[in-house]
Amino acid sequence: MRILLTNDDGIHADGLASLERVARQLSDDVWVVAPEMDQSGYAHSLSLSEPLRLRRVGERHYAVRGTPTDCVIMGAKKVLPGMPDLILSGINSGANLADDVTYSGTVAGAMEGALLGIRSIAVSQAYTYVGEDRHVPYETAEALAPALLDRLVSTPLPDGVLLNVNFPNVAPEKVAGTVVTSQGRLVHSLWLDERRDGRGIPYYWMRFGREPAESKAGSDLEALRNGFVSVTPLHLDLTAYEVKDRLAKALS
Repeated sequence: MRILLTNDDGIHADGLASLERVARQLSDDVWVVAPEMDQSGYAHSLSLSEPLRLRRVGERHYAVRGTPTDCVIMGAKKVLPGMPDLILSGINSGANLADDVTYSGTVAGAMEGALLGIRSIAVSQAYTYVGEDRHVPYETAEALAPALLDRLVSTPLPDGVLLNVNFPNVAPEKVAGTVVTSQGRLVHSLWLDERRDGRGIPYYWMRFGREPAESKAGSDLEALRNGFVSVTPLHLDLTAYEVKDRLAKALS
């Protein structure tokens, strides 16, 4: 099985190294094509106005000056000797849940894989802060992902479905189990923090907060809150059948 790894945290991210150790328990044909720099929040974007720069950083390891989507395309179409059988994107520093999947470069890497007809899975690890330092327990995902991914890869899925896997912020032995979840909903609050540079010219940092819109049983938010690994199937056909039926009735 040929596996292509990517992420949105960048080629040197600790989570990517952790994911590679996981992938090597599934196959010895593992390739890494990841962004040169952090691409968090770039979602499913393409670099259409800038050239893609490809740099070999090691054996079967390549950095692309571009987005996670660019990396998957570059890996599948240029770098690898043939199409991969599996794309793993992550391990992201922080969970990708609910509405946040629309912003996530990690999920976008898996989305592009699904568009190419390749089994694709996004993997993320929830974290907390210890003082002012972020503590990401990659050991949880690294301990549990090999067996879980092996089962997920062998499970038949419809075309166009990718899987979004999130590990809770607990030690491996304290994980409550694994559940299949639906996508939750978040309430976002966004604001602009205005500052001044050395010449007095204003610049802005976008800041945001978020909280669950509802505590819905069976959602990815609820699963991680209760210490479960969340596996959420996402379908590329975003036009749900019940919505299509509702619109058809309204227009008839």
